[in-house]
Amino acid sequence: MTRFMLPASLLLLAACSGGDDRSEPEDRATISPLQKADRTAPEAKVDADLPAQSDEKAPEPPEIESPAGGSVIPAGIRGRWALKAADCTAKRGTDLTALVIDATNLRFYESHGELARVRSSDAKQILADYEFSGEGQDWDQRVQLELADDGKTLVRRDLGKGATGETMRYTRCA
Repeated sequence: MTRFMLPASLLLLAACSGGDDRSEPEDRATISPLQKADRTAPEAKVDADLPAQSDEKAPEPPEIESPAGGSVIPAGIRGRWALKAADCTAKRGTDLTALVIDATNLRFYESHGELARVRSSDAKQILADYEFSGEGQDWDQRVQLELADDGKTLVRRDLGKGATGETMRYTRCA
């Protein structure tokens, strides 16, 4: 019976080898299947000219927080403005007529208005309600801002309760 076992075991070994007959002959001659399983994969070649890759994502730019209505002050209106051209170059704290506008804020010398609700807006104008604070007081004010003179001038009108009705013309600071 042992005579039949030896040929049967050889056939089983041959059937289970799972090897690829197309593999390179030198691999079979120099490395046994057990040694192949134990060896580590070769290191990937790193090209010195390419930036190193990382699993970390690049930081995303910070998002501009929008007021509850989801609108912001148009980009063309944003910037530094002054009623007097001399205030464009004055030091902070001495620029009494300067107005700095960002996506959601109006900043004056002694007060600050935060965008609360946009009533109408396009690339050259915005009519909106702002929540102001300054000099120990808080108040709400509707303000219309409109670009004129190809964006070199900003026309401001305060509207509604407590408004003076005066039109103010600001010059864009460089």
